[in-house]
Amino acid sequence: MAEAVRSLERAFDLLEHLADAGGEMALSELTEVSGLPMPTIYRLMRTLVNQGYVRQEPSKRYALGPRLIRLGEGASRLLGSWARPVLAQLVQEVGETANMAVLEGDEAVYVAQVPSKHSMRMFTEVGRRVQPHCTGVGKALLSQLSEARVREILTRTGMVAHTPTTITDPGALLAQLERIREQGYALDDEEKEIGVRCVAVPLRGAPALTALSVSGPSARMTHEAIAEAVPIMRDAAERFAKELGPS
Repeated sequence: MAEAVRSLERAFDLLEHLADAGGEMALSELTEVSGLPMPTIYRLMRTLVNQGYVRQEPSKRYALGPRLIRLGEGASRLLGSWARPVLAQLVQEVGETANMAVLEGDEAVYVAQVPSKHSMRMFTEVGRRVQPHCTGVGKALLSQLSEARVREILTRTGMVAHTPTTITDPGALLAQLERIREQGYALDDEEKEIGVRCVAVPLRGAPALTALSVSGPSARMTHEAIAEAVPIMRDAAERFAKELGPS
């Protein structure tokens, strides 16, 4: 029984390593990062391949499999429902619309929202996908990735200019991501829509790449209002990340 539990733990660890590496790794790379013997990894990966949770590419590299999509979609829906009380409290304390988004592939996907009580407010449909370079949540998500991963994403998605202030230069965005890591929050200063500002914080330590954001009209979302909102958002993100993490 103990051996079965240990094998299960190792299998999940290997899936985590694949996810952290962008979804694809060679057997030798898995051996290096996991510290497990190659025969053990090979046996576990063959089991995961047979179950559809991992696939083996023609290059012999292992990649996350299609069966995980159904699990991920279900988990995203649950994440949204778990987030609503946290977002509702943010709306009460900050006064503007609160959102939660995760990184799926190359896009930020909104999984939950609680609108503000203002008649003039921001509204984003749950399930909406946006490019990460021009949104607060997107930049908060990208800040949790390595520079190499960010460059890969930007190469695939491009950096469309939605407004005159949208960042369209990869180097400029990478420099901003470094500042985001240092200061702990990201800002969309009318980069997606004219007249809208959004501030976002990453959920560090959460099981998946996740971010919280607060958005509203620029007239209300002044830099002073953002400065007051950031500590409240950091606290909410830290508490929610602990709730999501392993006990």
